[in-house]
Amino acid sequence: MRKLASVQTVSTVEAIPGADAIEKIRVLGWWIVAKRGEYRPGDKIIYCEIDSLLPERSEFEFLRASSFKSAQTGFDGTITLPAGFRIKTVRLRGQVSQGICFPLSLLPSGIGTEVGADVTEPLGILKWEPPIPVGMGGKVKGNFPAFLPKTDETRIQVLEAVLERHRGKTFYVTEKLDGTSFSAFVREGEFGICSRNLWMDESDESNILSRVAREQKLEEKLRTARERLGFDVAIQAEVIGPGIQKNKYAIKGVSLRVFSVLDVNAYRLVDHATQIELLGAIGLEPVPQLGTIELNHTVDELVAISEGASVLNSQVQREGIVLRPLVEEYDADIGGRLSFKVINPKFLLKYDE
Repeated sequence: MRKLASVQTVSTVEAIPGADAIEKIRVLGWWIVAKRGEYRPGDKIIYCEIDSLLPERSEFEFLRASSFKSAQTGFDGTITLPAGFRIKTVRLRGQVSQGICFPLSLLPSGIGTEVGADVTEPLGILKWEPPIPVGMGGKVKGNFPAFLPKTDETRIQVLEAVLERHRGKTFYVTEKLDGTSFSAFVREGEFGICSRNLWMDESDESNILSRVAREQKLEEKLRTARERLGFDVAIQAEVIGPGIQKNKYAIKGVSLRVFSVLDVNAYRLVDHATQIELLGAIGLEPVPQLGTIELNHTVDELVAISEGASVLNSQVQREGIVLRPLVEEYDADIGGRLSFKVINPKFLLKYDE
């Protein structure tokens, strides 16, 4: 589970040109703007990542004007996400700031303060998610199935040790698309589809994902893939187009772009070459492929690489990039596949993400 709030150490404090009241501090791989003189190198602090939803508490009321989000409700009227204060990427005096820091005194008594301690739950912090758009509801079969991995990638800013350990290794790079997460599988003869968090009813075409599955003939294609590879297969993809995340790419029709192919029986993602070959054979498009790099980069250098125009629309900043090794590999720090995302700060600032 993602540590939205954790105990960390300030590694660096630097001035911001032209700013007298604020300065920037380094925590993990993030830069955060803080009050001048508030923190010093070596200080232990509570760090809250972007997309943290802080509860309505007096200590956080100073965020109301800039960060308050009303409660979200489901299609049945029940609250799915309470009101709170969302932490997002901002720019202050020209400096991009990603996250927010608090003193350890904010923690309830008895909570451990060792570096790396996850304090998300004690502080009542949740992950902010955008409201579910119209067309993404529908009949649900259950929670996201345990035989598939979740599609969330780890942000590079918390993986400096991973960067160092895999230095010199070749990674392939893909564009991270801003759409809605989608998984489809054939397992033990059964075909199914999933949103980011739920196992959806593939026969309910009030849901756009069900319509995409039918239009793309995914059941037929995944059964063909199963015959070719000799094991049950799942794909994980981004669905983009009209009605999805404001259709930033100005695409005329709904499109599906695959970023992972899974051997369901072994709970293992197939290697890059196999993935690309299979997708071509069954007629599915991968996410934009941006080539390969030899990993000899700092976090800040990778963030700079993440900036740029989308392959799908040169007038739009891409959301970011994803890096993965050519041959699938497990990483202990990540707790799963060796794979991470680098989000483009210009995209976050432009689209209030």
